[in-house]
Amino acid sequence: MMKKAVFSIFLLLLLLLTGCGAGEEQVAEEAVETEDKMQIGMSFDSFVIERWQRDRDVFVSTAKELGAEVNVQNANGDIEEQIAQIEYFIDKEMDVIVIICIDSDSLSSVVQKAKNAGIKVIAYDRLIKNADVDLYISFDNEMVGTMMGEGIAGYESSGGEGVETVLMLCGPHADNNVSMVEKGFREVMRREGIEIIDTMYADGWKAELAAAYVYEHADAVNRADTIMCGNDDIATAVVRALAERRLAGKIGVVGQDADLAACQRIVQGTQIMTVYKPVEKLAQKAAQCAVALGKGEETGAENMIDDGSYEVPYMALSPISVYRDNMDEVIINSGFHLKEDVYLNVPGALE
Repeated sequence: MMKKAVFSIFLLLLLLLTGCGAGEEQVAEEAVETEDKMQIGMSFDSFVIERWQRDRDVFVSTAKELGAEVNVQNANGDIEEQIAQIEYFIDKEMDVIVIICIDSDSLSSVVQKAKNAGIKVIAYDRLIKNADVDLYISFDNEMVGTMMGEGIAGYESSGGEGVETVLMLCGPHADNNVSMVEKGFREVMRREGIEIIDTMYADGWKAELAAAYVYEHADAVNRADTIMCGNDDIATAVVRALAERRLAGKIGVVGQDADLAACQRIVQGTQIMTVYKPVEKLAQKAAQCAVALGKGEETGAENMIDDGSYEVPYMALSPISVYRDNMDEVIINSGFHLKEDVYLNVPGALE
């Protein structure tokens, strides 16, 4: 009995030891596999703007398909937090860092630190000034402004009169895209002889600041035939403020990003148009470029842009103007929004 017991204990220990060895081997294999995967750090301004969640999801899934892992961080609109996140990525020895910057002028030093560490850096959607990034990928933001301007110029008020005046309620100066959009928009206003009554800039893309402007500047609003909003989130706040004064639909509004609420307003008649930027294509391309840079390969960028100190590689995708008459073609058929969601508040539209 004793011999049998000893043999049984020996056999059990042998099995346990064999099992532990196999487990350790599997863990080791998994560790090697993780180490072999390309590591990409991605720091977002915030997720206040609706589209950023789409950008994140498409970028992460595309990078994963290409064999990379993505560490996503949210700076919540705090530039110091974003700098800390980038430094964290440097300490973690990421292969590539992708930045949706809060302030185009405040990241040059930390980007240089990343580059000195041999890490590739991509400025996503917003240019980082004086930083010599490895790639800036965005939409043609000057064209976005041109399209918004053309939407204003082609608008006829409910009385059938053309546009003579416009208010500009823009995003923040800190976002370099704002100046590019503004350039395209102002050129159309100059060409069409439309008076810009006033211009304000919403710090941090805070839509409530634009709404406050509407409440506090009644004289300017009453003079305006139209309002250019820096994005659709600002447009949402502005239209709500106009509605309280019974002016929604009487003063034409334009925006950008093709947020669901904006598309709903367009088919309802309380917003003239928006600019659709196919973020899926941008995020997919950015992920592909990030992986290429991580492998030491070329991105295929054919253009250069001046960041204030350096000429940096630049990719610009084309935006699309969205009006009521091409809503189905551009937004519904692409799957960006569902028809039942866009036409939710239009009686009989879904029958």
